[in-house]
Amino acid sequence: MSGLEDFARLVQADHGLSVVSTLRPDGTIQSSVVNAGVLSHPVTGTPVVGLVSRGGTRKLANLRERPRATVVVRAGWDWAAAEGPVELAGPDDPMAGVDTERLRLLLREIFTAAGGTHDDWATYDQVMAAERRTAVLLAPARISANRLPAGSASRRPLSRMRKSLSRSRTTPAVRLVAALAVQSAPDAR
Repeated sequence: MSGLEDFARLVQADHGLSVVSTLRPDGTIQSSVVNAGVLSHPVTGTPVVGLVSRGGTRKLANLRERPRATVVVRAGWDWAAAEGPVELAGPDDPMAGVDTERLRLLLREIFTAAGGTHDDWATYDQVMAAERRTAVLLAPARISANRLPAGSASRRPLSRMRKSLSRSRTTPAVRLVAALAVQSAPDAR
């Protein structure tokens, strides 16, 4: 698998649980845990990584000022990262071609693309509107992923993985997520 296929495969493995990283005004990284999925852009139809953000968050403020992000998804030892420019569509971030009704449906599409289900869509829609939820759509300019053979991670010495991470050419956000996975793993020798 390559590209967004890796990302989409991992979304299904753990309910789209992902880390999104944005850039703060001082140049440091702000990261938070979100649910993300792969879907078609509501206007262009091209594949994007989508997530939903509550209105008024620092994440949205960062994306308005610096509209780029990295989203990393993982399941076990497998991970994929999508980096690129973002577009916002929400009550405070109008997008041409996305009216109020289309936004309501887009928020549902992102939720289901991230593996979510709901028994009461009317309540879901009310909560999304009350919280001024915004769709964040990342157009992947760069996608990176590991492709470990099945079962190889458990046989690979953690010291070797740590060395590999320290020499990695991936983004700081990807290295952080991978390092946390290494730290939390049982030390199998």
